[in-house]
Amino acid sequence: MDLKQIASFVKIEHTLFSLPFVFIGAFMAGDPTIFQLLWILIAAVGARGLAMGLNRIIDRNIDAENPRTAGRHLAAGTMSLQTAWILCCVFLLMLIGGAWMLNPLCLYLSPIPVIVFIIYPYLKRYTWLCHWWLGGCLALAPAGAWVAITGEISSNSWYPDLLYVSIGVGLWIAAFDLGYAQMDIESDKKNGVKSFPARFQPPVTMTVMLLSIPLWAFAFSVVSVAGTVISLLFVITVLTASGSQFQKWWFRAHVSTGWILLAAMQLS
Repeated sequence: MDLKQIASFVKIEHTLFSLPFVFIGAFMAGDPTIFQLLWILIAAVGARGLAMGLNRIIDRNIDAENPRTAGRHLAAGTMSLQTAWILCCVFLLMLIGGAWMLNPLCLYLSPIPVIVFIIYPYLKRYTWLCHWWLGGCLALAPAGAWVAITGEISSNSWYPDLLYVSIGVGLWIAAFDLGYAQMDIESDKKNGVKSFPARFQPPVTMTVMLLSIPLWAFAFSVVSVAGTVISLLFVITVLTASGSQFQKWWFRAHVSTGWILLAAMQLS
């Protein structure tokens, strides 16, 4: 097992979704030191790796039945279950270690994301609300960074701006996942995955995605109006694409959203 295989197993590129919002939460909380940003980064990468690792382990049998995901490491047998669990333990140590180095409250709250991550793969077996639960998983990113810097959870300090950002992240990721899940409609129906597209079909899914856009855009405007407008235009443009081009650019548009907002925030 090498670094390339590990990065592929946990889809390290997907960290690009949450990482800018981690930094946005940190900068909204105050003026973080390099030391704080380093440990926040370690904890965030650990959390993201743990979430993906648990998802791969719990979903390995479903993945094996889906042509799109049958090539994933556990489904294809190119990585042992034992190795996957070892990686999850390493990522868990990164999360807990980063939290411990930041402040006592971070350490105390660190089990919360772990529990949230474990629930998600099972939730998709029971309800189409799983997409919004996934959004909630990533909504913890700016909130966790806020706690890392302030060491408190007093509503007097984080309401309303941080709350808006976290809600925006949740809605934004849920909308992205709805678009992504449309690739697996037939497989989800066959394997009992209760995805929204499998239950309500593409036209309704697209309507919900479109309705989500102004909601997350409004929420993100507390970070930067200019950054939100640029991100919004990118996403709306992608909606005109079709087929494989839609999925490719849908991913790129959403990956860029957080980084555009972070850059605009720092430039303002």
